[in-house]
Amino acid sequence: MRADRLVSLVLLLRQRGRMTADQLATELEVSVRTVLRDIEALSTAGVPVYADRGRHGGFSLLPGFRTELTGLNHHEALALLTAGSGRGEKAFGLSSALASAMRKVVDALPEGHRATLDDAAKRFLVEPETDLLSRRAGTEQVATGVMDEVRHAVLAGHKLRFEYGAPDKTPRWHTVDPLGLVTVRDRTYLLATKSGEDRTYRLSRMLFAEKLSEPAERPAQVDLDRIWADRSARFLSEDHIPVLVRVKSTRREELLNTTRSVRAEHPEPDGWVRLEVTFEDLRHAIWAIWQLDTAVEVLSPDELRTALRQRALAVAARYGP
Repeated sequence: MRADRLVSLVLLLRQRGRMTADQLATELEVSVRTVLRDIEALSTAGVPVYADRGRHGGFSLLPGFRTELTGLNHHEALALLTAGSGRGEKAFGLSSALASAMRKVVDALPEGHRATLDDAAKRFLVEPETDLLSRRAGTEQVATGVMDEVRHAVLAGHKLRFEYGAPDKTPRWHTVDPLGLVTVRDRTYLLATKSGEDRTYRLSRMLFAEKLSEPAERPAQVDLDRIWADRSARFLSEDHIPVLVRVKSTRREELLNTTRSVRAEHPEPDGWVRLEVTFEDLRHAIWAIWQLDTAVEVLSPDELRTALRQRALAVAARYGP
């Protein structure tokens, strides 16, 4: 870990020039004292780092100093920088590692290409926080330390113990054999087995997690694509409430963002779309449909139509003359 940090420190000074200890500490996510120790270690190892005193002082490298890192061509580096510029940079708790890797990518380019690469990367935006309808993308909050413990257990092949709090249920402790991690729409899931049975857990519902010393019971090879597809198919086949609706095509995406699954879709000539969708339960369906006001019409089931009519009457009574 320290060796990676020392390389990152050198690359920061190469690419940005003079930086203060505070700036370096912020970039490297360590204390100022750690930065000063690292600077001393680099100097002892022969890296030409020198300090400028005074108001505008800081640390710098002697001009022309270059680390020996593997080079990349312009398009390879641009692809990596673009991929790392989106909101997925926080996936699996690896944002610091990604930032370090991106510094190495930039440093690996020929001197004359760095400015053009930096400008090119700024012209691509991957997964912004809001879409054209100004809807903010949902972000998942994972308890401190949980992501690291889960990731370490997955990579080391050890059993994982955690406290899990599902909605409307008392938190419970689980010990599982982790298979892998999957991130979908900014939600991260742990695929695991428990006593030989398939299990899927959302990391945002884990209150505490710890990697155990006991090896996990799992196959040597894993096909996460296949496992995720199988578990998704089983989840969608569960007993959720099916709903037949008509929705304006301009509001289709809003509806789909709230459903559990889409079983069929039929465009209609009047600018509407007929959809067969599923919701978790009646309460979920009422909430989702109500968001779209008159841009959606429920055709079935009757219990959902009745519930929406009753809610509309109650609202009209509240705001009527």
